[in-house]
Amino acid sequence: QVQLVESGGGLVQAGGSLRLSCAASGSTFRFDSMGWYRQAPGKQRDLVATVSRGGSTNYADAVKGRFTISRDNAKNTVYLQMNSLKPEDTAVYYCRALMHRVYWGQGTQVTVSS
Repeated sequence: QVQLVESGGGLVQAGGSLRLSCAASGSTFRFDSMGWYRQAPGKQRDLVATVSRGGSTNYADAVKGRFTISRDNAKNTVYLQMNSLKPEDTAVYYCRALMHRVYWGQGTQVTVSS
């Protein structure tokens, strides 16, 4: 049974940095795509960034130049380095992985204070 476990969320001041990690367990196969989505209170869940198995990346316009996604295929782990954080980045961040079907993590809270 595949499980995604996120870590690294927390409270940070505007302009600060956080690094999120998402480790996948229960599978020895590499995921096709891994990524991060976020959901602010009262809003829909939106894409933040994705990375393919080969390393191609895709970012939401709101985070381009500030966030960097990366993955370690050997560890089935995806990371999100978040710099220059803004209060509008406050949300629950969810890890997503695709391999025959979509898997979601439980989410980790990121709060950016002004």
